[in-house]
Amino acid sequence: MSGRVAGERLPELGTAELPPPPRSVWPIIGPGVVAAGVGLASGEFILYPYIASQVGLAFIWAAAVGLATQFFINMEIERYTLATGETVLTGFSRLGRHWGLVFVLLAFAANLWPGWATSAATLVNYLVGGSARWIAVGMLLVIGFILTFSPVVYRSLERAQFLKVFAVGLLVIVAAVVAVPTDLWVQAPALIAQPDIPAGELGWALLLGALAYAGAGGGQNLCQSNWIRDKGFGMGAHAPRIVSPITGEPVAAPGTGWRFEPDAEALERWRRWWRFANLEQLLTFVAISFVTILFTSLLAYATLSGRPDLPRDISFLAVEGEALSESVGAWFGRLFWAVGAFSLFAASLGIVDYTSRLAADVLRTSYFPSRNESVIYAWLVWAIVLVGIAVIASGLTQPLVLLVIAGCVAAFMMVFYSALLIVLNRRLLAPEIRPAAYRVAALWWATALFGILSAITVIDQARRLLGG
Repeated sequence: MSGRVAGERLPELGTAELPPPPRSVWPIIGPGVVAAGVGLASGEFILYPYIASQVGLAFIWAAAVGLATQFFINMEIERYTLATGETVLTGFSRLGRHWGLVFVLLAFAANLWPGWATSAATLVNYLVGGSARWIAVGMLLVIGFILTFSPVVYRSLERAQFLKVFAVGLLVIVAAVVAVPTDLWVQAPALIAQPDIPAGELGWALLLGALAYAGAGGGQNLCQSNWIRDKGFGMGAHAPRIVSPITGEPVAAPGTGWRFEPDAEALERWRRWWRFANLEQLLTFVAISFVTILFTSLLAYATLSGRPDLPRDISFLAVEGEALSESVGAWFGRLFWAVGAFSLFAASLGIVDYTSRLAADVLRTSYFPSRNESVIYAWLVWAIVLVGIAVIASGLTQPLVLLVIAGCVAAFMMVFYSALLIVLNRRLLAPEIRPAAYRVAALWWATALFGILSAITVIDQARRLLGG
């Protein structure tokens, strides 16, 4: 297989046994936490709190809709990898030679704008002072070193995201006790139950970015298959993991996957794997993301709502931290900034990882089969770091603008891969493990939702540019 010509048709899936699932869900907890940890970034700490500070809690419904939609997307992505051990981008490349490359380029288009790093740097600036630009540059360099010197990259990423989720959970618990007024807890259900689409006040681009980044979004959803493969879910147990080309032992193993014979024993194993995978996503990704969005929005609303002088950029977090210092104590304002900074840095780590991981997988499997995936991954990590530094050096450092750009590109991606997932899982998987009708309907819903919102956003931005 190593002699295959780059770009030639991918080899057929081999045959292997579906490994038995664990006895409980706890040994496989991880990919959903990583997804939640990486996703607890722009949407949870910036976009939704900013929206709440401007228009109240009337847009929380969008977080619930976005997370429910992404749950079904993620599970269809996981379905393919559970069944084959291949990443979903390799599967897309089986449908059309360059589909994987298309999504890689879109992921790069979304993530080369380092709004996540400049956001983290801005919060560090509020804590200790200094130049946010140079802090962001330093963070990008640290990310590059972490991802290229970790012996097994997924393990380091998982540990970082578990620590982040713990820190965010601590902030949520403390905020619930000392910072959110009792009367707001009573009023919150009624405020949330009055849904609104505040496009006139905030613009369609911001709302689309928030909906796309409720939890994950864009290329991060696609990387679920890479993360569960590295964790050893289902047929992914047969696949190699990405390791450091410096401190690990990279091997040039095949990037394509396997089928299992759908006999009675294998199908029973499959049903248990599928049940565990769904439960893992619900208990981690969906639950953690929604609770965080709800609490950070409540905190922003309680602290900032009604302020006429509130800035319409990320500096609203400075105002929020100062207000929390005044109302609760200086310690809590600093805790808010510190957890936010660490959260956004950990998200930055995950974003560089998944962008590089997706690209390395596609390039190794479909174009350069004789190359080592871990080495390609390391080169891509540093390419993203250096481009991010160049963007920051150019002076384009306003995080909210960068995050809205990234969010709109992410939503555009989701239109196409939601539709392709329907074709992939109905065409390439055995009839016994194909998605049920209601899951197919959920993917059509995702395609329509993000397609319509993307079209509205493009029209809205065109009118603004033309002064209409």
